[in-house]
Amino acid sequence: MSDAFNERLRMIRFRRKKERTRFRDELRIIPKWLFWMCLGLYLLALVIGLSVNIHGFHANDAIFPDESLRTEPVLSCLALAGVITVGAFVFSCLFFMLGYVYRDAKRRGMNPALWTLLVLILSGGYFFIGLIIYLLVREPLPYTCPQCAATVNARFNFCPSCKYNLHPACPQCQREVSDDDKFCPYCATELHHAPKPLAEPAPSNNPIG
Repeated sequence: MSDAFNERLRMIRFRRKKERTRFRDELRIIPKWLFWMCLGLYLLALVIGLSVNIHGFHANDAIFPDESLRTEPVLSCLALAGVITVGAFVFSCLFFMLGYVYRDAKRRGMNPALWTLLVLILSGGYFFIGLIIYLLVREPLPYTCPQCAATVNARFNFCPSCKYNLHPACPQCQREVSDDDKFCPYCATELHHAPKPLAEPAPSNNPIG
């Protein structure tokens, strides 16, 4: 359990170190069709709700919110539109959250359907606790190797393409250090980084001789 917990903490630190995305950039992974669907449903709800309310005034039926606004049709319709807008906003946030979790889990190599379902179940009775849990435990995004620019997993210790050490550690305290550190920031041990492996030269097409 302690090893798994330490590995999870390492992944969290690694994600915070490597991922510097802005909130606006994160919103862009939500499917655009989801935005248009929520907008269409909102407009449809407005049309249906206001039509039913206006019909209630003409047919002397029930109106929103109660009979006290029988003489104020404009105020009654504005109140109904406000309620519909608030409800649409809440449901849209839920749909956007699920769309984000699905797309984000997919690009991180996680199970998108399972995580989306889990976030939906937890968020139903506990507000956005499901999203908070997902943001804390999600895997880091794949990144490029500093040596050969190949895409590597955050759990890799060495690049599978060029054997570059992706997570150099201090030889004294065995804690992870940066490639640019000359001394360990934890125990002040002098660091001697291994040189980056040279990329293999591209084969020449010129015939010999």
